[in-house]
Amino acid sequence: MDQVVTIGMDIAKSVFQVHGVNAEGTVAIRQRLTRARVLGFFAKLAPCLVGIEACGSAHYWGRELSRLGHKVRLIAPSYVKPYLKRQKNDAADAEAICEAVTRPNMRFVPMKSSEQQSIMVMHRTRSILVRQRTQLSNAIRGHMFEFGLTAAVGRNGLQTLIKVITDPGDARVPNEARACLLMLVEQLGPINAQILESDRRIIASARSTEVGQRLMGIPGVGPVLASALVATIGDPKSFVSGRNLAAWIGLVPRQNSSGGKERLGSITKQGDRYLRQLLVVGALAVIRYAVRNGARRPWLVQLLARRTPKVAAVALANKNARMAWAIMTSGERYREPLAA
Repeated sequence: MDQVVTIGMDIAKSVFQVHGVNAEGTVAIRQRLTRARVLGFFAKLAPCLVGIEACGSAHYWGRELSRLGHKVRLIAPSYVKPYLKRQKNDAADAEAICEAVTRPNMRFVPMKSSEQQSIMVMHRTRSILVRQRTQLSNAIRGHMFEFGLTAAVGRNGLQTLIKVITDPGDARVPNEARACLLMLVEQLGPINAQILESDRRIIASARSTEVGQRLMGIPGVGPVLASALVATIGDPKSFVSGRNLAAWIGLVPRQNSSGGKERLGSITKQGDRYLRQLLVVGALAVIRYAVRNGARRPWLVQLLARRTPKVAAVALANKNARMAWAIMTSGERYREPLAA
């Protein structure tokens, strides 16, 4: 067998396709592997460059192959697609990955450690629990509205409805409906406790790192966002600038320029949706404060005079992302801008 220098591997749940080439670019390996044979197969090969699409379990396989001495590069699936020839199948995907990983200007996805992935599991779990709490709250409000019972927005208003449901002597709610609504109310308690426990763990993870503590100094960046930034962006120096990080998150205008004319649209919404959501929510909190006390945020006040609050929030989220990159790469802390 020729000396293999580059391998493209298309991963799946049980079946893996490998495509390898030698130094001259000639195909040396085109093989299908089962999950149990992957590590044994790569252990017999000399260290080489391995390309993998950044999809499910890609970071795990990247860490395992790196331990065997191989140089692993993760590629976004959208960057592999242009190298795909004709029909799509596992062998063609592996060949496209092998071709894409050798491009000099290719952008790669930084490999995450198991600790970073563990922190993101906490964030994803918290998001699921928050959605379930919202679903239960909306269901209770909607069902009670059918009986002419409404309450104010917020948890206090929801507690007012729960008191009516848990009061068997209140005749405004039929017994059949009360029995079903009690099931929903009983689920709210454990979910609220689990959300509080998730918040406690996320806050602890944000405060446990020196980078997370510095990030929380940025207005609009709390423990949840700081923890997510540290876990998602393992190596901030993989981004050339803060604007590249903002573009990766999807907070820059979409371009449709041609013929020397620049046409900018709404934000691209590419990249990490979770980070983008947290950045925009944090920016909205800063805007609410700036409306009451705009002396400390003259730039934001001037922007709000020209744009709607949602547009200003996206602009501030972009700015916060660039400041987060600067703080993570320089090792400095956030400093309030001096008044002119």
